[in-house]
Amino acid sequence: MQNHTKKVNFREFILGGQDGLVNVLGLVLGVASATLNTNIVLISGTVATVAESVSMAAVAYTSSKAAKDYYNSIIKEEEKVWKKKPKIAEKEIREVFERKGFKGKDLDIIVSKICKDKKICVETMLLEEHRMSPAEFESPLRSAWIVGTSTVIGSIIPLLPFFFLSVKTGIITSLVFSAIMLFIVGVLKARLSIGSWKRSGLELMIIGIIAALLGYGVGLLLKGYGVVA
Repeated sequence: MQNHTKKVNFREFILGGQDGLVNVLGLVLGVASATLNTNIVLISGTVATVAESVSMAAVAYTSSKAAKDYYNSIIKEEEKVWKKKPKIAEKEIREVFERKGFKGKDLDIIVSKICKDKKICVETMLLEEHRMSPAEFESPLRSAWIVGTSTVIGSIIPLLPFFFLSVKTGIITSLVFSAIMLFIVGVLKARLSIGSWKRSGLELMIIGIIAALLGYGVGLLLKGYGVVA
């Protein structure tokens, strides 16, 4: 249970960091190519970081709250079945363990023991019938904090070079540094699945590079048409 909770938190951290990095990377390179003004790049990047982190935290909170509300409604439904329709609850538990290969006296003992305890019975149905685990429905505030914080961290990565370097040098440094970090994030994401870490890293890195090039291209286009001085 504890390991599953850590895995869920890690997944949320990666989600926020990835989103913040890719979005702010595209934005700051677009602004940088259009203005070549360090102050404007830093201001726009900082504003985007704040807006992105708040937005991601809000989305994480509302989606987590909706999921938890649904989870609680399923619990109440299963508790109601256990209390008012025990025969149905027993039948469902029996079917679950029959599918697992239990038969005869062993099956009767397992079903009897589980159905006597409301908590065990409900938890069994949640896991076996609904494929739900309590660890997946953490506090919405905790989820919002993790996603929001990781978004800030991810957003700072492409913005950081512009605090120390000229705009032209910052553009190259930001792109290279962000590409490396996105590859690392992709590798970490592969830990949550059975996919290839190399493929996961390259996919995320390519997504970031495309976002950066699109942002850079839009900035040049606006500058070329005189939209930005």
